[in-house]
Amino acid sequence: MLEVADLRAGYKGSDAIRSVSIKVPRGQVVTVLGPNGAGKSTLINSICGLTEVHAGSIYFEGADITRLSAPDIVDLGIVQVPEGRQLFGPLTVDENLRLGFHRLRRSANRTALFKQRLDYVHELFPKLRERTGQRAVTLSGGEQSMVAMGRALMADPKVLLLDEPSIGLAPLIVELLFSVLAKLRDSGLTMLLVEQHAEESLRLAEYGYVMSTGAITAHGAARELLDSPSLHQSYLGESPALSTVGKAS
Repeated sequence: MLEVADLRAGYKGSDAIRSVSIKVPRGQVVTVLGPNGAGKSTLINSICGLTEVHAGSIYFEGADITRLSAPDIVDLGIVQVPEGRQLFGPLTVDENLRLGFHRLRRSANRTALFKQRLDYVHELFPKLRERTGQRAVTLSGGEQSMVAMGRALMADPKVLLLDEPSIGLAPLIVELLFSVLAKLRDSGLTMLLVEQHAEESLRLAEYGYVMSTGAITAHGAARELLDSPSLHQSYLGESPALSTVGKAS
């Protein structure tokens, strides 16, 4: 459904990622793991049209979208939950969620569809129903993460891109977040998840990639990566980057 081929991208003419290739099959969850500075966010932002692409291609449902604008990419159904949540703080929870519905603004049954999407978000995150009129800036970090995910889901995405959704959250909130992601996976939603929580991400995903210094250093079936001793050693800082499973050439 989504494919990145030999991508080079970055900022101000420099490459933050080099010759990166990944595939995200329809209805599956693919995770990209790696430390800070590995290029994970650059990869996500390149797919969304927010980062300068220097070489390579991005395909969505078989069509080349490499040079499309960010609004056009959203209109295709590629929706991001950005790192740091990036809510509109002075706006209420309800107003932030309404902004997410903008992709569906031209729908014939707009009113009914809006209610359907909002009910769906409230079912996933009951706390947001309680916080409807509260300004986003006054919410806890966990509640803000719920709003950020809810805003993206209001757009009825074909592919959901999540950039470090659990960053800075307490363990109990991380557990809640991944339980919601599991429900989305089981519903058939295609997702690309960028994360540092390796174990939780690999238990959720079907396939995984590991990035380091702007390149894919390893990839493989999520279960194989999860069971690989070198993955655990890598994240414990006891060895170099993952090398035994799906090593990238």
